[in-house]
Amino acid sequence: MSDYSVIDSVDDIKEYDQFKVVKTEKKDDSKTITIIKRILVVLTILLVAEILIYHFFVPSLNNPHITFTGNKSYSEDYLNEVLTRLTGKNWFNFDVDLASSLVAEISGIESVSVEKKFPDKIAINIKERESIAMTFVNDNGRSVSVQIDKNGVLFLPGNNGANRDSSIPIVSGIPIEHFSNGMRIPTKYRILIEQIAKIRALPQKYFAAVSEICVVPKKYGNYELMLIPVNSRTRVLTDRSLTEEALQYMMVVLDVVNSIEPDVAEIDLRYGSVSYRTKTSGGSLE
Repeated sequence: MSDYSVIDSVDDIKEYDQFKVVKTEKKDDSKTITIIKRILVVLTILLVAEILIYHFFVPSLNNPHITFTGNKSYSEDYLNEVLTRLTGKNWFNFDVDLASSLVAEISGIESVSVEKKFPDKIAINIKERESIAMTFVNDNGRSVSVQIDKNGVLFLPGNNGANRDSSIPIVSGIPIEHFSNGMRIPTKYRILIEQIAKIRALPQKYFAAVSEICVVPKKYGNYELMLIPVNSRTRVLTDRSLTEEALQYMMVVLDVVNSIEPDVAEIDLRYGSVSYRTKTSGGSLE
């Protein structure tokens, strides 16, 4: 058995000595790229944080922007005056419950909801009372006109100064000693208000032809009605059943009686018959 060797002689070894093995180190670029990426991430985070602070957090520290919806009879200036106690509050410490109670104290406001919207918005939605009649009450020695809603609640008209709706009748004779916020008319007269509300819901504007509805007390605690037509000196007496048919009948009778006797002072529709009275005499229609 013989051994085999690539190097045959000492001369061959010497020949290989002339070569040198040089070790070179490769530059590590991956570390530099990683550092740059981290710097960019930090800068991005700082930029996003600055945007969030100046666009969201900082506005929340200032006076909130209050918006009102549903207000027809009340101006925004008036409503902002009502919220004066909350002036100087920022969005974080704005008292929603207090704001709601302050607005709800306005007699013409039926309901209110207050919502905070980040970062600086306060949304106040208002539902106003709808007037179906009006009357006059004594307030500190002076006569004040007040509105009546369908539930018999008395409230003051809004501050926008809108012209009075001609289809809203004046109701007089309801015993109201004084006006206080949120008060209702006596229970006995609420059925009259309900009747007026039903008639006003009709497409025809019947009350545009009626100047005033007078409540006339009866001896035993009940009441009757006396209607005063627009542009007429004639008074119409009727029972307390105020319906569309009763108003239509009243208008027909007015035309007939005035054609017979132009100087009619009073027409009586009670008791199922029609009678009238002038300043000097009386009469009836069969």
